[in-house]
Amino acid sequence: MIILGIDPGLNTTGYGVVETSGNRFRLLEAGVVRGGSSANCSLAERVAEVHRGVMEVIDAHSPTVMAIEELYSHYDRPKTAILMGHARGAIILAGHLSGVEVKHYAATQIKKTLTGNGRAPKTQMQQAIARELGLPAPPEPADVADALAIAMTHWFLRREWAVGSRQ
Repeated sequence: MIILGIDPGLNTTGYGVVETSGNRFRLLEAGVVRGGSSANCSLAERVAEVHRGVMEVIDAHSPTVMAIEELYSHYDRPKTAILMGHARGAIILAGHLSGVEVKHYAATQIKKTLTGNGRAPKTQMQQAIARELGLPAPPEPADVADALAIAMTHWFLRREWAVGSRQ
């Protein structure tokens, strides 16, 4: 199974592609898709860039499933949630148009799955990803580590569901 993890953002969308086989997984590719600068591009251009970039990753790896972080924003910053919603919409559309199943995970669930702490800071998440994947250093930027964490969360939870259904 190939899992595409996505940490959505209008400026920077992190992605991580992992391949799983039995109880093992390996990193295929990770990086960022840039939505352009808000000063230089219209909202429509930025959303189109995110969509185009995610489509390129899907075309390159043909994932079985896309795991994406659910929308979350602090109540003091509702505009952030709205902008993030535009990016998520473009990303989900890319998955749907490509025939890729899309699964959604809350940030707290992702953090708890990888670190045992639903409020883990970004540095702890980066270290957990480096440890799980045997990387020499934590992935940078943090958006990449978050995307890998989302992909790994899907894999971990899918394994738990499979074990639970056999009992």
